[in-house]
Amino acid sequence: MRGTAGSAKRIGTALLAAWAGVATAWAAPRGGAADCTAGPSRPEVLEGIGLRGELRLASGARAVLDSLRWPDAPDMAAAAQAWLDARRGTALTLTPRGQRDRWGRERADIQRAEGDEDLAGGLIGEGLAFADANEADSLCRPALHLVEAAARAKRLGLWREPLPAATDGPALRALAGRFVVVEGRLRHVGARSNRAYLDFGIRGTDALTVTVSKRTWRRVRARGLSAASLEGRPVRVRGVLEIWRGPTLEAGADAIEVLGEADRPEAGPETERGLRR
Repeated sequence: MRGTAGSAKRIGTALLAAWAGVATAWAAPRGGAADCTAGPSRPEVLEGIGLRGELRLASGARAVLDSLRWPDAPDMAAAAQAWLDARRGTALTLTPRGQRDRWGRERADIQRAEGDEDLAGGLIGEGLAFADANEADSLCRPALHLVEAAARAKRLGLWREPLPAATDGPALRALAGRFVVVEGRLRHVGARSNRAYLDFGIRGTDALTVTVSKRTWRRVRARGLSAASLEGRPVRVRGVLEIWRGPTLEAGADAIEVLGEADRPEAGPETERGLRR
């Protein structure tokens, strides 16, 4: 237990340090300001864990961790549940984010009242959850990408197996309906009137296509990216995989990461510079 507590404290400290390193670059929400606005913090006690990481609090409130995606794989979901279960009865500090979700639950940043443990950072740091904006317009805590990168470099939990290649149609089809993280080199980007299409394979091959809404594409372009600058670049994308004519997913602006050549699949964690691009 002492080793686990020490590991959790290190994760919390690392998360705070990572946040300090990127806070200036990411200080303002990059769209959908209401999604990331922090409310007043308050004390809570963790009473129980519901489905997919719902936190049931002694006050009667229900919350979910902001900027975190619960794993779909049953074994990883069980491990994440056990990680949270071990913290039942713990005094917490809860900071709500933006509006409640469609089920009336608060989206929140939650830390243990004593020590540096951050619940979202702890789960992601152990490879038991993804950093993701979910239904929000923005990833409110982009430093969690750094924490996730460290877990991926260590091949913890969700990252024990290599990421599926964007050109491996059969492997992608086997993951239909699940949230996935996929890497590959973009072959073509087509921007149309209502959306953009990011193709990882040449026409006629069984490769991933990422669709981006018109609104999201405007946000991507506002960051200095364009069809011309993206084509031929190694990219990491995340989202729920669906099968139409081929494997496809719809991505938000924060779900598209342009990688440097040193950050190709299997190469290790992203640098802070890579996250800012």
